[in-house]
Amino acid sequence: MAKIAEARILIISANGFEQSELMVPRDELRAAGARVEVASPDGKTIRGWKGEDWGESVEADTALGAVKPQDYDALVIPGGQINPDLLRVNKEAMAIVRAFLDSGKVVAAICHGPWLLVEADAVRGRTVTSYASIRTDVKNAGGNWVDREVAVDKGIITSRSPADLKAFVAKIIEEIGEGRHERKVA
Repeated sequence: MAKIAEARILIISANGFEQSELMVPRDELRAAGARVEVASPDGKTIRGWKGEDWGESVEADTALGAVKPQDYDALVIPGGQINPDLLRVNKEAMAIVRAFLDSGKVVAAICHGPWLLVEADAVRGRTVTSYASIRTDVKNAGGNWVDREVAVDKGIITSRSPADLKAFVAKIIEEIGEGRHERKVA
């Protein structure tokens, strides 16, 4: 069991992330004592989306290609429409997602972030939530979609929207405390 104050957490994102869905978990997990790093496709600064327009920029700590999943305790995938759509076709991002899933480490995805879990064939037979507009995608991939602020299935955490961030972050902290999860590889 890892304590949050000893945890190292990776957030993967491209441009177009929902601003609060990256910044709130990053800031709150850091405030809880975790070491949180952001990886972007090229290791450069990425820009968020807020409301109807571009939001703030976030500096990346590393590039996706330089990430060593074994160095982290958990993975966080923020949503927004643009970010997950770009990452689910990015080979390096998907390799990271699969490595975390295969290892039993905590994987947390919010809003449209579960698109990466769909792409990794990781929702089949699992209870999952997401932004309502990708509900059919989750169901078509074999997931049991539920409409609630947070769903957890063997260390895979999903949430619907920025309104659920408090529960989402609390569940990340709780699941990291539980350690690795035994789950069948999809």
